[in-house]
Amino acid sequence: MNQTSRFIKFLGGKNLFFLFALLSLIGITIFIYDRVSFVFYPVIVIVSTITPPIILAFIAFYLLNPVVNLLEKIRIKRIWGIIILILAIAGILTGVVLLTAPLIETQIQDLIKNFPNYLAQLGAGITEWVQNSFLAPYYEEGYNWIVDNFSDLPGIIGGYLLNAFESVQNIASTVTNIVVAIVTFPIILFFLLKDGTRFKEYFLTLLPPAFRKDANQILDNMDTQVGSYIQGQIIVASCIGLLLYIGYLIIGMPYALTLAIIAAVTSVVPYLGPMIAILPAIIISIVDSPIMLLKLAIVWMAVQFLEGNFVSPNVMGRTMQVHPLTIIIVLLVAGNLFGIIGVILGIPGYAILKVLVQYLFYKFKQRYNKYFGESHGFYPAVEDETENK
Repeated sequence: MNQTSRFIKFLGGKNLFFLFALLSLIGITIFIYDRVSFVFYPVIVIVSTITPPIILAFIAFYLLNPVVNLLEKIRIKRIWGIIILILAIAGILTGVVLLTAPLIETQIQDLIKNFPNYLAQLGAGITEWVQNSFLAPYYEEGYNWIVDNFSDLPGIIGGYLLNAFESVQNIASTVTNIVVAIVTFPIILFFLLKDGTRFKEYFLTLLPPAFRKDANQILDNMDTQVGSYIQGQIIVASCIGLLLYIGYLIIGMPYALTLAIIAAVTSVVPYLGPMIAILPAIIISIVDSPIMLLKLAIVWMAVQFLEGNFVSPNVMGRTMQVHPLTIIIVLLVAGNLFGIIGVILGIPGYAILKVLVQYLFYKFKQRYNKYFGESHGFYPAVEDETENK
């Protein structure tokens, strides 16, 4: 076999022409869709309506499915285990909401009312410091620049308010989507917990038999990566919120419960979330007193130490190992492309893409070993499952 024919066979042989035809067909389809996309508007509306409850249901599925499996192991029928678990969680959440809602509502109202004052006091403090520091000669120049560029700030704000008023008509559709998500989310979750394995088996039966083994392996790897990430990240975020709440109570931080909840919610997003979560507490601490800021720094360092050395290593043990820089880049790109949804789902999406790329690279190494291994050297630790020529 000469080098050229070997390379053609490595790329797929006759299948290479089929791949080119398939890519051409996909390109033509995208071009046509771009020209007549308005025809598919109803489909887009349907997809955008059912996607949020499906995403919520999958997140809850990964959290609750291990518990349901455990109940099944102790000889509780799966359907009864699901019903008991959902009712128990609904009861617990209802009780927590009823007990904490008045306090949270009071703190949120006070925080919304007083936060502009905190910002104003912070700005006044920074201005006073600048005027009495080495930056004083540049203060007047900077002040004039602000006046020149933001003198029409009321008009700008008015324009934003007018645009917001004009977009009020979208509130009805937003409320509708929220109601649909709340109503359908438990139903989707119930059937995912009950028949999740059957859905997977049915999907595999739709594929040609030759592809089922690889498809099953890919789905298992995706399930492990995404499931462990979601479980671990939510547990870690909850632990951060609880630890911060305890710390805030110890140091007497105002709005302790509200700030801890904000930290728990934003910490679902790794690295960027905790940095965003601490900002309101920093502002309140600076305005309160330097001692409170010092106390906040001690609490934050203690929480980060406990999370980094005890919580995450034990909870996130099965999660994919990704460099922090990679996570930050993924979050920035996904957020720029898809907004807040992209920030929340960027890492799980990266996990799915990573599994696919790893599978394709594994197949690439197998084909390389088959066609070029003997003459150019083999990829190590790759099981060659193909038949020898």
